[in-house]
Formats: sequence, structure tokens, C-alpha cells
Amino acid sequence: MRWLSIAFAAVVAAQSPTLTPQLRMAVNMTTVESAPVFLAVQAGAPAAIVPGGIPMLVDSTADAATNSETQALLRSTANPELRIVLTLSECYYRIVARRSAGIGRLADLRGKRIGTPANTSAQYYLVKMLRTSGLTESDVAVIAMPVSDMAAAMGRGAVDAVSGWEPGSHDSIVAVGADAVVFQNRSVYRELFNLNTTTAVLNDPAKRRLLVNLVRALVAASKQVRERSPGVWPLLSSRINVPETTIADVWTNFTFPATLLADTLDVLTEEEQWAAAVQKRSARGRAQLRMLIDDSVLREALAQGR
Repeated sequence: MRWLSIAFAAVVAAQSPTLTPQLRMAVNMTTVESAPVFLAVQAGAPAAIVPGGIPMLVDSTADAATNSETQALLRSTANPELRIVLTLSECYYRIVARRSAGIGRLADLRGKRIGTPANTSAQYYLVKMLRTSGLTESDVAVIAMPVSDMAAAMGRGAVDAVSGWEPGSHDSIVAVGADAVVFQNRSVYRELFNLNTTTAVLNDPAKRRLLVNLVRALVAASKQVRERSPGVWPLLSSRINVPETTIADVWTNFTFPATLLADTLDVLTEEEQWAAAVQKRSARGRAQLRMLIDDSVLREALAQGR
């Protein structure tokens, strides 16, 4: 790990010779998706990490924040100035169920108790997976719970199934052992775990420069994550308090593109229908949703990195 940190730090230092002042960056401190952030900041990227996400952009207590595309859709109604500037990670979710609850296929979820964090990408994944078997959310009993509580709920039989991200799904499988049945369809949905900011930051020359430096560092860190994955696991384990063995087990559910993906607007447009229903409002059109994506920072970062 030490050789990786030294080599990468040299790259970041060469690209960003002045690393102070720093942006205040709200980061999910429990997820594997955050791996490039921890690596970049350890190497000297211009950001001070605080636990959190997009809500801290809405109340202006952070300059940048990580979160799924779901939260960008839901939170941008309160703050239309939110912008997605980079996709750090993609994550494929899993539904874990108990065979002893009479579940052997997705259709068997009808009438069952399913734990998932409310109004999140995990709930959206559940809805999309149910549709593949002709079911709707009203056909099951959704029980709101944090991903961190899913394994214990499965273990004590409080729910029949759970829908969530890693390592919650992995831990739920471990909790019920041979009783576990797992449903995953990668063509149905994958989370886009994005770096977000606001137009206020984008329009502030000093903060914009820092953001460009940060994005450039994240692109470099993501390359290290892709090419030297096991070397990143000790740092990630220490930051998210998850064993390296668990990280290794779930790693194939992740990619780390560090770009803006070609289908981002398509994903937002489709998911907006669900988000609008959750918030009991009219769905925004494709032209409105396009405003949530800003590729200018990434373009600047890549141009300066050449």
C-alpha cells in the first residue's frame, strides 16, 4: 500500500502544486464507492472530507458532495442549482431473500416484508426488479430501514428480504447463510455514484479552480483503483470500517469510471418518473434534467492533465 500512496501522491502533487485552501467535501463514509475519494485526498487532493452527502449542498455547508443519481433527482427540487460533475463509481445492487420464507424466485416476493432504505436508489432498484416479475411496490410490504440494519433484520426474521447496496447485501447473505437466495439483474439498474456541486461553486473562480484540481486528482485516483485494486483495500477498509475480506468479496459489483457516462441523461430521465411519484409532483422533462449535468469541470481537468 505504501508504494501505491507514494507513487500516486507524486502524480497529484505534480498536477496540483498548490493544494490549499481546500474545498469542503461531503462524502459517504460507509460505502465502497468512495474508494477513489479516500485515495485522492490521502495523496493531497484539495478537499477536506466531512461525513455527509447532497443535503449539505442544499444547505450550503459543503462545496462538493458524493451521492447516487437518485439523491440528485430528489434534492434538486429544493435546490435546482445542484450539478453532477463526475461519476466516480457504478454499483450493481442485490436483493437478498430467505428461502425459508417461501421465496425461490422474484414473483415469490408478493406479500413479503422487504427492508430497504426509503427514498433511495435501493428502493428504486427494488421497484424496478419487482416490475420484471409483473409486481408493483403495492404488492409487497416495504419496511424502511438503513442498509446497516438489513443483515440483523434478516438474521432475526424481521423481514423476508432486503434490497440494498454493498456491503449491506453481502452482510445479509452472511447473516442467513444457506437460507439466502440472491436476485441481481445488471441490465435493470446500476447506481451512478456521482460527485456533485452547485452553480455557486462553479461560478466562484477560486472554488472552481480547486474543483478542477480535485476532479483531476479523482480521475488519477480512479485509475489506480482500477489497476491496483488490492492495494487500495487497506485504506478503504480503514475509512469505511469494513473488513478487507468483505471488500474483496463485493468488489466485482463495482466499476470506477471517473467520467460522465454517455447514458447519464437517459438514466435520469427514466428514474425521474419514480422520483416525481415519490415526491408527489410533476415529472421534469429531458431538457430540464439535462441542466443537472455539467461536464465543463471534467473537460477542464482533462485538458490541464495532458
